Amino acid sequence: MKILFIGDIVGKAGRALTRRGVSALVERHGVDLVVANVENAAGGNGITREIGESLRDHGIEVMTSGNHIWDKKEALDYIELEPRLIRPANYPDGVPGAGHVVVTARSGEQVGVINVMGRVFMAPLDNPFAVVRRELEAVRDTARVILVDFHGEATSEKIAMGWHLDGEVTAVVGTHTHVQTADERVLPKGTAYITDVGMTGPHDSVLGVEKEVVLRRFLTALPGRFDTARGDPRLHGVLVTADAATGRATAIERLSLTPADLEAPPAPRPS
Repeated sequence: MKILFIGDIVGKAGRALTRRGVSALVERHGVDLVVANVENAAGGNGITREIGESLRDHGIEVMTSGNHIWDKKEALDYIELEPRLIRPANYPDGVPGAGHVVVTARSGEQVGVINVMGRVFMAPLDNPFAVVRRELEAVRDTARVILVDFHGEATSEKIAMGWHLDGEVTAVVGTHTHVQTADERVLPKGTAYITDVGMTGPHDSVLGVEKEVVLRRFLTALPGRFDTARGDPRLHGVLVTADAATGRATAIERLSLTPADLEAPPAPRPS
């Protein structure tokens, strides 16, 4: 089976490209489940019900998040209404929403998706290395195929999580930095890994923000509003191929696609 994971969707440009590209990629690659990180989908910060439902209607079947999940106040209510929108599991007890979900893929297989957040250069949440084990126990009785979105800043912490879960989950995909890394691989015990999937949004920018605003901040140290950019939209993601019987990954492919790439006719499949 195949899972498409789309890296951090940023602002209007990211949403438009996602709506445009998901159906094409599902058809082109025979995708069974589409997961995306949506914490920056609403104007570059947070998620709203209207935007979440639009992304869901265009093929996003599970929505993960991170430290910006609460940037729009209405997310507190929306996450209680939409079980397929999950937040990092290592937030304190009592926080709205859940850190995992189990869904049925197009192939009929049950797939578990878990969201945890790093602590290095991030908020001091509970230990993600311990919490992820608890989340695994909650999903592994019903799902062999399990994907973990590890939302973190530090490369070392993400790589450590990959080794921590090698052989325990199908894939560990990093999010948050908005810069796609070129280290995708299947670890020795069968877990697909990449340090950061990247950003689906405007790449004529600084991590999705207008260049001039960020440069002014660096040059003057004065505060300024971070406006979301629009130029050079690209879809970043990974395709994970898994053996549904064992839950082990057999391949991971990195995607970096322009609108023209998404509109190009798919290459013929081998007969």
